[in-house]
Amino acid sequence: MDKIVVGLDIGTTKICALVGRKDDFGKIEILGMGKAKSEGVIRGVVSNISQTVAAINEAIAEAEKQSNTNIRAVNVGIAGQHIESLTQHGSIIRNAGEDEITMEDLDRLNNDMYKTIVPPGTQILHVMPQDYILDGEPNIKEPVGMSGSRLEADFNIITAQTSAIRNIKRCVMDHCQIEIDNLILEPIASSMAVLTEEEREAGVVLVDIGGGTTDVAVFYENIIRHTAVIPFAGNSITSDIKEGCKIMDSSAEKLKTTFGCAIADIIKTNEFVEVPVLKGREPKLVGIKDVAMIIEARMQEIIELVHNEIIKSGYVNKLVGGIVVTGGGSQLRGADALFQAMTGMETRIGHPNEYLGRSKIQNDVAQNPMYATTVGLVLAGFRAIDERQNKITKFAKKNPEISENKDDNSKKTTTTKGGGFFSNIGERLKKFLLDDDANNKDY
Repeated sequence: MDKIVVGLDIGTTKICALVGRKDDFGKIEILGMGKAKSEGVIRGVVSNISQTVAAINEAIAEAEKQSNTNIRAVNVGIAGQHIESLTQHGSIIRNAGEDEITMEDLDRLNNDMYKTIVPPGTQILHVMPQDYILDGEPNIKEPVGMSGSRLEADFNIITAQTSAIRNIKRCVMDHCQIEIDNLILEPIASSMAVLTEEEREAGVVLVDIGGGTTDVAVFYENIIRHTAVIPFAGNSITSDIKEGCKIMDSSAEKLKTTFGCAIADIIKTNEFVEVPVLKGREPKLVGIKDVAMIIEARMQEIIELVHNEIIKSGYVNKLVGGIVVTGGGSQLRGADALFQAMTGMETRIGHPNEYLGRSKIQNDVAQNPMYATTVGLVLAGFRAIDERQNKITKFAKKNPEISENKDDNSKKTTTTKGGGFFSNIGERLKKFLLDDDANNKDY
């Protein structure tokens, strides 16, 4: 049976569920998509459980109908201003007589970093190693296979508010009765959908302008070096238009999406459009150029904050790949040009088409940057499955006696001596296989 993965983006303006599987060419084939208006999320954080649950159920139901599947598990994105990034140094000591460094050594070093003390009310979401140091020798990209006794590394540790995580789990798992396979930082997911391998290697900045927040992720030498969340995005622009033009929120949003432009000078003449106001009153005339001036002012503020984060990362002069802007806010006309003019860095709009196959649904998704996070969540789910399968394969090769005995219930399993997470090899492999099955359910 083909593996099926579901991405669930719980955003400020929309909640989107995407069902995908891999085709014969390794591309993602989208089987179904469901969307619902998000009214219980503010700046990426769940603020109303019942409204969020209703929207999730609506999106899931639509995705199930389109894909003809029963969704039982999802990969969920997490964002919000509560996300923090910190750098931490870690090390382990190996016995001098041990063999070459293995993936188990890297796992042990990574797992130690999850014990890092973080501020009360927060917990570690991701641990991402930067460059390794082996016996004092720095800048080692891949230490596996090398010899050494002291293995060190600097880590980029991403933390999230515990209550925010709990509220997401409460909505998805407790109320919607759907398991969460992976909880993934949204800019990481978006980067998987819109960035190329060459861009991540050369150095690039991902800017995801959503509804409630603008997420920033800096990549260099294929490693994520810096992340940040800016509390201004599409909804801030809508609010500015509403206040500046003295119109209703729904009208401001429609003005933004229909006539919005990030550079006022692009609008040559100030055409006017009739905007409905309260019932029984005459429509209001609003100048399109006036709207563009309001949008440009807010976009300039967002870009300045993004540029400050790029400078803070320390990689501002090393990013050959420039800036890739994605998310719903990137669809504003002239957004890429304004980024390039203000930062001096080459900028392009990121569409989630790099890893998608071809179909009507795929084309609709691939052409719209607002689906970058959801596509990335599906890709992240497949990557997790592949990594898990690789571990199982390596484990089986290292312990061939298990491969011979695992299907024969009449034979006893072989045990190992000493410690380890599981002392019984058979039980260890069983857990690997169970974990893999749990992520390859019949959705």
